[in-house]
Amino acid sequence: MSRSELEEYIFFMLRQYRLVDALWFLGVEDRFGLDKAVKLNEEIWEDLASRLGRDIKRRFNIKGGGISPVIKALRYVPWTIITGYEIEEARDNAIIRVPNCPPQEARLRSGRKVFPCKAMHQKSFQSFANAIDERVKVECIFAPPDPRPPGLWCEWKFIYE
Repeated sequence: MSRSELEEYIFFMLRQYRLVDALWFLGVEDRFGLDKAVKLNEEIWEDLASRLGRDIKRRFNIKGGGISPVIKALRYVPWTIITGYEIEEARDNAIIRVPNCPPQEARLRSGRKVFPCKAMHQKSFQSFANAIDERVKVECIFAPPDPRPPGLWCEWKFIYE
């Protein structure tokens, strides 16, 4: 493959990754209800995030502790690329902002309501951070079902303790 074909293929695979997640969630929601889908989603993403963090740390030789290695590893996560996280990194903390949320936006376009993803992301981000450095804690500034400002879906703070 040429470089442009490889890039196109990577974005194709990322889209498939997103679609599998979306279709799985919608299937569970339609069969068992939103509450059960949300709860199962929390459990799966918490586990996946831990596995993903360990794998990224090993594969991409992420060394050391603190905010910088966690954010470096986070940049390899498919959702970081798919969603286009805005990351503001400082020495002892980082802010993650999500201006566009493909799953939530797709739900709204299809006539569904926004689903409460705050607990799932809290567990997922914390589990991921723990896989890199257990001293990094994650705080939610806001996420659905919280009220949000226009143009922003959620905001998270990673803090090195």
